Amino acid sequence: MHFSRRNFLRLSGIGLMASQVPGAIAGGSHPEPKETGNKIPFELGIASYTFREFSLEETIRMTRRLGIGHIALKSMHMPLESSPDEIAKAADLVRNAGISLYGAGVIYMSSEEEVNRAFEYAKQAGLKMIIGVPEHGLLELCDRKVRDYDIRLAIHNHGPGDQRYPSPESAYTRISDLDPRMGLCMDIGHMVRIGLDPVVETSRFFDRVHDVHIKDVDQADSSGTTVEMGRGIIDIPSFLKLLIKKKYTGVASFEFEKDGNDPLPGLAESVGYVRGVLNCVG
Repeated sequence: MHFSRRNFLRLSGIGLMASQVPGAIAGGSHPEPKETGNKIPFELGIASYTFREFSLEETIRMTRRLGIGHIALKSMHMPLESSPDEIAKAADLVRNAGISLYGAGVIYMSSEEEVNRAFEYAKQAGLKMIIGVPEHGLLELCDRKVRDYDIRLAIHNHGPGDQRYPSPESAYTRISDLDPRMGLCMDIGHMVRIGLDPVVETSRFFDRVHDVHIKDVDQADSSGTTVEMGRGIIDIPSFLKLLIKKKYTGVASFEFEKDGNDPLPGLAESVGYVRGVLNCVG
C-alpha cells in the first residue's frame, strides 16, 4: 500500500472524529479503541506535558476524548511535592476514568534527596515506571532504588543542548551494566534534532527501551520544532514497523509540544495519522 498521508487519515478517521464528538469531552462511557492485535504488541499513550496548560481533570477528559487508555503524568498534573494522600487522589482520578497511569515524568534528579523523593512518589502513585533524568553521579543510587522498589527508570534523551543525555547512547553506555530495569525513554523527535535516525538508534539499544515518546518535527537540527505527525520529516511508518518487528510491549506516548494552549486539534490529527499507519502496517 502507498503510505500517503491521505491514506493514513482516511483509514484512521476515529482519531479525528473523536475530537468532534460533542458528548465525549464531558466524560461518561467512551470505550478505548484497541491498539494491540496479533501483530501490534504495544499500546498508545499520552505524555501529559502535552496538556501542560490544563488541569488534571481537563487532561483526563481530552485523553478519553481521543480514546487513549494510557498516560504518564508530568508534575504539573501530579506535583512531586504533594502529600501521599494528594498523590493517591490524583492517581485514583486517572484510574477511575478508565485510564492506565503507567508512569510519570520527565522527573529531574540532581541530588540523593530528589532520587528518594521520585521513587517514593512513584510508589505512592502505584506507578510502574519513572521517566527521568538523573545526574550521572546518581545512577548507582538509582540502580539500587529500581531493585528496592521494583520500579523501572527510563532515561529520557533531550537532544541538542542536553549536557547529560543528548542521545540514547549517552545514557545506554552508563547503564548497560546496571539492573535491566534501568532503561531508556526514546524521544524520536529529539533524536532527529541531533541528527540521529530513530530506527537505527532504537534497534541498537532495544534491549533497554522501556518507553517511547512519539512526535514529528519540521527540521533535522536544533531549530526543529514539533508539528502534526505526518507533516514533518520523521519516517513514522518505518519507526512503527520497527516497534512491531521488535515486539515492543510498552507504551508509545504522544508528546505533542505544539500549540500548548490548544493542543487537541493537532494531537487528534497525529493520533489519527498513527492509527492509520498501524492499520496499514499491522
